Amino acid sequence: MASGQTLKPWTEPKPGDLIEIFRPLYRHWAIYVGDGYVIHLAPPSEFAGAGAASIMSALTDKAIVKKELLCDVAGRDKYQVNNKHDSKYTPLPLSKIIQRAEELVGQEVHYKLTSENCEHFVNELRYGVARSDQVREAVKMAGIAGVGLAAMGLVGVMLSRNKKQKQ
Repeated sequence: MASGQTLKPWTEPKPGDLIEIFRPLYRHWAIYVGDGYVIHLAPPSEFAGAGAASIMSALTDKAIVKKELLCDVAGRDKYQVNNKHDSKYTPLPLSKIIQRAEELVGQEVHYKLTSENCEHFVNELRYGVARSDQVREAVKMAGIAGVGLAAMGLVGVMLSRNKKQKQ
């Protein structure tokens, strides 16, 4: 896909929509506020369209709420409208979503990859519920990997004991 194109099926963003941007190592999230602009979290030094550089948020505990053109924020990365929690949570009134987002622009906010990241931020604005499926998926995968490693360790211990008993 060419730079800045969205994933199919294409949905024209409407104010209040959540925008999922596919960075090389993770997904960045923003909220569409109209006229081509989004509001999102960025590290204090990030410039628009920084791509993978925006993962620098994970290395600091601060972020800046920025209002920038969606095309600049997405850069060459693909993006799509993704209001995936609309069936679970009722979106707040549009005027409240936009007002809350606009009031935060320019503010420095606490940032924590596991509990206060860009996905938490936009879900809080749209639904009043701060949640991140990326974090939930990572925790799940870490748990599965941990169980797998524990099982392998247990099998190793059992084989080792069995070998010692035969000697």
